[in-house]
Amino acid sequence: MTAPQRFAVRSRILHWVTAIGVFSALLIGFAMVNSVGSYAALVAVHMSIGVTILAVTVVRLVNRRIAHPPAWPPTVGRLEGRIVTHSERLMYGLLLTQPLVGWAMVSAAGRPAIAFGVHLPAIAPFNASVYFVLRQTHSVLAYLLVAVIAAHVCAVLLHTLTLRDRMFSRMWFGRSQHAPATTSEGPS
Repeated sequence: MTAPQRFAVRSRILHWVTAIGVFSALLIGFAMVNSVGSYAALVAVHMSIGVTILAVTVVRLVNRRIAHPPAWPPTVGRLEGRIVTHSERLMYGLLLTQPLVGWAMVSAAGRPAIAFGVHLPAIAPFNASVYFVLRQTHSVLAYLLVAVIAAHVCAVLLHTLTLRDRMFSRMWFGRSQHAPATTSEGPS
């Protein structure tokens, strides 16, 4: 089997920066809900990561217009391709919406939104009812994001481990050519 076409290096870097950021933000977000002593520090880091995810997602959308993705491997059928396209759009939507809802939630609470030590402008009015709705929305979107990411990872694993079409290598940084299998019969 020949090596699959790969995403551009810039696309791969942006993908993995986003993945690390989202994983970190979700982990910190779930931890800070249950933390009392370090809550303020966790919120500051969480907001900085959220703003970073928002900025990287905007860059990714621009990049997507410039660097088109490679063709699907033959193991991806027409229906599956449509499902993946729609789930990808959902993920981009969540990656844009979630940080904005969090920012608006902090604004509605009457607290300054601070990212990397910089005070961001309020994007929602100070209002307890608005805060409550945004707080619930931020939580629901976090769980939805976890579900969409889990589906994404499961699909890649299905293709990579079961169908053996090396789907994962399209977004990874290893060698671009598939190395031929070698056998070893012991030390030389």
